[in-house]
Amino acid sequence: MNGMIYGYVRVSTREQNEDRQLIALREAEVPDKNIFTDKQSGKDFDRPQYRRLVRKMKKDDLLFIKSIDRLGRNYGEILEQWRLLTKEKGIDIAVLDMPLLDTRRGKDLMGTFLSDIVLQVLSFVAENERVNIRQRQAEGIAAAKARGVRFGRPPLPLPDCFPGVYSRWKAKKITGTAAAEECGMALSSFRYRAAAYEKGVESRIG
Repeated sequence: MNGMIYGYVRVSTREQNEDRQLIALREAEVPDKNIFTDKQSGKDFDRPQYRRLVRKMKKDDLLFIKSIDRLGRNYGEILEQWRLLTKEKGIDIAVLDMPLLDTRRGKDLMGTFLSDIVLQVLSFVAENERVNIRQRQAEGIAAAKARGVRFGRPPLPLPDCFPGVYSRWKAKKITGTAAAEECGMALSSFRYRAAAYEKGVESRIG
């Protein structure tokens, strides 16, 4: 081939390890200096190293990626990027985990047709998995909340003066604004903490 060989690596977070992808690319004889790595979500293509890679690649270059979900996880955008790279820029792409997705092979109409079908199926699977992960996370959070698990920071302890201020406010001897000022809180915070305090008192009495 006449062009340069490049590789693209993506992991979703800085904590994830990209070693498996790097090993696969090196085995495909991609030079280290031509491997571009992003550590962020695949939900879109607004990634600095990917953008840099696209600007650098030219016609007849070859891009290796380990699997289609490393390119991205948004079905429509994966297909759009694939079209941009292969049709507009004239770049070949080889997906190491899926030999059928190698644009160097089957340059005839049937080969292109089969490659397009496989790409669409895999892109759909990648996005569907992303949607399922989000749904499982939401269901897990909802189940945890139902069990009484609290998320976010624990509330600050009530000031020592709160019980007395709360009693005077409850007896309408002072306004909510005055009560909040005495406790060093915003009015909305005082009302929220007062409601929680009242429930706590009722549960202790009950």
